[in-house]
Amino acid sequence: MSHDKPNDQVEDKLYGLLAEYESPGALIEAANEVRKAGYTKFDCHSPFPVHGIDPAMGIKPTILPVIVWAAGIAGLGLAILMQTWMNNWTYPWNIGGKPLFSLPMQIPIAFEVTVLLAAFATFFGMWGLNKLPQLWHPLFGNDRFVEKAMCHGFFVAIEAEDPKFDDEATKATLQEAGATAIEEVRYKTSKKHRALPNGVIAFMVMSVCLALVPFAYIAKKRASKSDKPHIHVVPNMDFQAKAKPQAASNMFPDGRASRVPVEGSVARGELKADDHFYRGITGGEWATEFPKEIALSAETMERGQNRFDIYCAPCHGLNGAGAGMINQRAEAVGATATGWVAPSNIGQESFAKQPHGQLFNTVGHGIRSMPGYGSQIREADRWAIVFYLRALQRSAHSTIDDVPAGDKPAIR
Repeated sequence: MSHDKPNDQVEDKLYGLLAEYESPGALIEAANEVRKAGYTKFDCHSPFPVHGIDPAMGIKPTILPVIVWAAGIAGLGLAILMQTWMNNWTYPWNIGGKPLFSLPMQIPIAFEVTVLLAAFATFFGMWGLNKLPQLWHPLFGNDRFVEKAMCHGFFVAIEAEDPKFDDEATKATLQEAGATAIEEVRYKTSKKHRALPNGVIAFMVMSVCLALVPFAYIAKKRASKSDKPHIHVVPNMDFQAKAKPQAASNMFPDGRASRVPVEGSVARGELKADDHFYRGITGGEWATEFPKEIALSAETMERGQNRFDIYCAPCHGLNGAGAGMINQRAEAVGATATGWVAPSNIGQESFAKQPHGQLFNTVGHGIRSMPGYGSQIREADRWAIVFYLRALQRSAHSTIDDVPAGDKPAIR
């Protein structure tokens, strides 16, 4: 007695004809013959890709690249629109003075969203165009196909739904194409005969449930509180026996983690015991000679000019006369009436008479309204500036007697 429901009658239905061929070459020839015969609903099966099978079957280029391109363009437009909306309307907070719409700024996010949507289109488009996932197919019930299709069999299957399908005529076409065996492929129309095994269904349900466990655990932890520390699977160096700055510590009597440096301690490389080089002093007086570390050469003169043009010339001018661009601007806007002090002319005699060490100290620590540049110009460059200043001062007070004898005829 059958237990099938009246509306689920079992019927042995013809899927089509399955023909086997000896080699990849024979499979390509058979595909050509089947296509030329006018069949459109057929497919070729082989255990590995066969080059040339697509044109033999008349398969047109896939539309997948167009889908991926469209998704990429959509992602690009969406990313630019999203960033523009966020920067111009949702959160128009401008700190650095940059324009609210700046294409170079949007390139990283636009690139990422373009790639993301293109990747999704590639994955899901491939599945959709290939009608995947397909958990069941009539060919899976054919013993010859199951035994050989994955190792050494080459098959052509023509579906019975093809408009040109005729049992005898189609068999003749496949035989003429060189088939070594031809079989009818039938399948049961009852759904229960094509249903997934209970074991597979149970495995799928169990996999889905197990996949949800981590998310449920994370949700529970986010919604709950505990006085215990988090579980740290990979601690790395997150927990160390160390004292952080400005933190409390029971290790020391004063309860502070940060310790006061030992009196007289000096950081490595910061001793600077040479008063002549680092402070411009010898024997308690301003040094009148350059330190031995400073080579009085053309290279030092060029270095001094370079540093002077960067740090000193804006106020004192390129010739040191005090007519730099900042002073010119101050005079133009009338700043002299509100307390602006014009820069000194460092070429005048009073500065020329100052010892080298005093000029060195002025460059580093400043004088009156001039700020010090000790944090910006290292000691060797300060001495190079002094060396260049001496050249400027000498040029400001030079006479014909300072010109070498060989060069005097060139002066008019």
